[in-house]
Amino acid sequence: MSLSLTLDYQYKTTIPKLWSALTDPGKLEKWVLPNNFKPIEGHRFQFRNEPNPFWDGIIDGEVLLVDEPRKLSYSWAVGEEKHVVTWTIRDLGDGHVNLHLEQTGITNEQGLAGAKHGWTQWCGQLNEVLAA
Repeated sequence: MSLSLTLDYQYKTTIPKLWSALTDPGKLEKWVLPNNFKPIEGHRFQFRNEPNPFWDGIIDGEVLLVDEPRKLSYSWAVGEEKHVVTWTIRDLGDGHVNLHLEQTGITNEQGLAGAKHGWTQWCGQLNEVLAA
């Protein structure tokens, strides 16, 4: 069984500023995790967090698609779980931008709930990065 998470967030910002927050490793660290991300198709990268008894703290990824400044997709692998995260940016007008997240390949309801919780928290932090 494969589950998908779909979330939408609206920000008062510009498309270039939001794109930068999604692709610049220094900005990504401020709202997701420390990383060595580069917006280059085929680039392998990692997000790193503090390990705990249940997880080594590493998320492995590979950039799958870069369609600047509208769409970004990468793999998201934790242990044996491998998902695909796709971000799509759309101008809503009047200085507002929609950020659409789709995460596919989730294998269970617990993982789906965890992903929703994590992205909701991180995308709240993204709002702070965009306001800076």
